[in-house]
Amino acid sequence: MDLSSQRQSPNGSRGFRLQAPLVDSVSCYCRVDSGLKTVVEARKFVPGSKLCIQPDINPNAHRRSKNSKRERTRIQPPLLPGLPDDLAVACLIRVPRSDHRKLRLVCKRWYRLASGNFFYSQRKLLKMSEEWVYVFKRDRDGKISWNTFDPVSQYPQPLPPVPREYSEAVGFGCAVLSGCHLYLFGGKDPLRGSMRRVIFYNARTNKWHRAPDMLRKRHFFGCCVINNCLYVAGGECEGIQRTLRSAEVYDPNKNRWSFVADMSTAMVPLIGVVYDKKWFLKGLGSHQQVMSEAYDPESNSWSPVSDGMVTGWRNPCTSLNGRLYGLDCRDGCKLRVFDESTDSWNKFMDSKVHLGNSKALEAAALVPLNNKLCIIRNNMSMSLVDVSNPDKNNSRVWENIAVKGQSKGILSNIWSSIAGRAVKSHIVHCQVLQA
Repeated sequence: MDLSSQRQSPNGSRGFRLQAPLVDSVSCYCRVDSGLKTVVEARKFVPGSKLCIQPDINPNAHRRSKNSKRERTRIQPPLLPGLPDDLAVACLIRVPRSDHRKLRLVCKRWYRLASGNFFYSQRKLLKMSEEWVYVFKRDRDGKISWNTFDPVSQYPQPLPPVPREYSEAVGFGCAVLSGCHLYLFGGKDPLRGSMRRVIFYNARTNKWHRAPDMLRKRHFFGCCVINNCLYVAGGECEGIQRTLRSAEVYDPNKNRWSFVADMSTAMVPLIGVVYDKKWFLKGLGSHQQVMSEAYDPESNSWSPVSDGMVTGWRNPCTSLNGRLYGLDCRDGCKLRVFDESTDSWNKFMDSKVHLGNSKALEAAALVPLNNKLCIIRNNMSMSLVDVSNPDKNNSRVWENIAVKGQSKGILSNIWSSIAGRAVKSHIVHCQVLQA
């Protein structure tokens, strides 16, 4: 008798073959050694035999159907019980900005909603967006910290820490793109020297992100935003050519930097402002001489400026509704405006309350806030000035605000003048973000 007939399985004598059950699984119980990685090697090992004793496995058992996403959407809970989602969104966009951080903690759907562009575009469309003041300060030890201030509730708001690369940097730039993205770029690290690094903070998600690096390392440079594009020019860098005359621009839509026309001469800008669709810079040249230039983005050209605007120009200053404003005293109690017809600066408004000449009460920034001018001092006291109101004797035209816990009267200003001398930090940058 042939030996192969003696090795038949006991099931073969009964006249039926063992059939593996149909299973909803993609698992396979294979006769082949699990150490063989390919089908070719398996066929060499077991020639002429099937690889699997479960030929009736359903291969589509765990494939997601095309309508699975639609089914999940159909069964997910509503944003607000008892309301359709469009009405729920209409309710949620009316929540004050100071509570948006709490909205994102409720559930995943609320987190995605309160972090997305649609949520804030609807707030902006309905004129419900709120503007907050963001301030970067440097203490006596050279450490950078930042705070944000809600002018409505007059309370400071929680923020993530400043990224490590900018915790001790000097000479870095700060600007806002798209209304809600705050960029930090360039600067000089105490250990690494000049940097090309660029990061930005998203006010909608309260998180920091990376952006493409600049093309040149630089610190103590000028920067501005025109047509939602970020421009940088001049500054310093280690090397033979210490003072720079190069300039570059960052387009957030293309997410890249590119060079623009060089400045006429190398400069370390001290102050700058965007006015009449041009960027004006005033600073020191390579031989410490005072010089001024203006950049026109339409013609991509620089030109020297020596008119009355630059001659009487002092920092801080800003433009609002087509007019150029500047501070006329150290504590920010007086405002002046540039008159283009006479090419000169004129006195515009006086608060009649002078706070003193201490470093703590020095006005460090002048920024537009809610269609008003906001004056920020080193001790974080602020003044809101309604320059559109012709009645300069109205008390609401010039309003002093401060962090909760401080009164807004004259006694508070006197106390700040006395106690503010012990303030151990000064403002480096100040910006306004909308969300």
